[in-house]
Amino acid sequence: MGGALQTRADSTLSSSSSSSSSSSSSSSSSAVPPSPRVAKKIVEAKSAAVASKMPKIYTKTGDKGTSGLFTGERRPKDDAVFEALGATDELTSALALAREFTLSVNENLAEQFETIQCVLQDIGSNVATPRTTEDKARKGFTEFDPTQVEELEQWIDAMDEQLPPLRNFILPSGGKASSAIHIARSISRRAERRVVPLVRDGEADEAAGRYLNRLSDYLFTAARYAAMLEHKPEIVYKTRAKVLEERRAKTVSQSKS
Repeated sequence: MGGALQTRADSTLSSSSSSSSSSSSSSSSSAVPPSPRVAKKIVEAKSAAVASKMPKIYTKTGDKGTSGLFTGERRPKDDAVFEALGATDELTSALALAREFTLSVNENLAEQFETIQCVLQDIGSNVATPRTTEDKARKGFTEFDPTQVEELEQWIDAMDEQLPPLRNFILPSGGKASSAIHIARSISRRAERRVVPLVRDGEADEAAGRYLNRLSDYLFTAARYAAMLEHKPEIVYKTRAKVLEERRAKTVSQSKS
């Protein structure tokens, strides 16, 4: 319908322009613009033509419980591959939130999170293209770059040099940025658990698994680093008995004062 309307509009414009040019050729060489009604039809026709070419966000191809890999193969949505893809997707979303909290704390750290989000997309591509596939072109295109693991290690070392020694177990804490990073860290460990079986079965690159393993270390360090920059205390793990003892002592002290 959009194409037909476009054709009619173009035909109308052509006819209008031709007749206008013929009638005005003796007095002027400038083209006569289309009438408002014709101009409106042209805009509507072009808008309809563009809209008809844009793919819809929903495809309905997964309505029967399957989804497609990069190779074109379709598998059930609860397949190990999609479990891994879902976990990495959740992780990159958690990193987005952590990044927003971190922007006001340290821009360099926020930029690192953005880089990691891009790398997680690369891991997703690797996972969505099983290494067992015979499609060599796609397999080569989605191979995971192992040097990205080294980059994480460099970032960890740079932050660790500025942090005080860790002498106790700490709980997720240290302010909004640090706490958000801890959430991403816990999700990264789940993402690793989902990718490890695929690596073991030869369906994902070993370097992708190593990256996720190192990522949880990076995020733990980044959480501590953010807490330090914001001058927020980290909560040290204590036994329940110790916590109750300290609370009773605090209550007694407050009652005396």
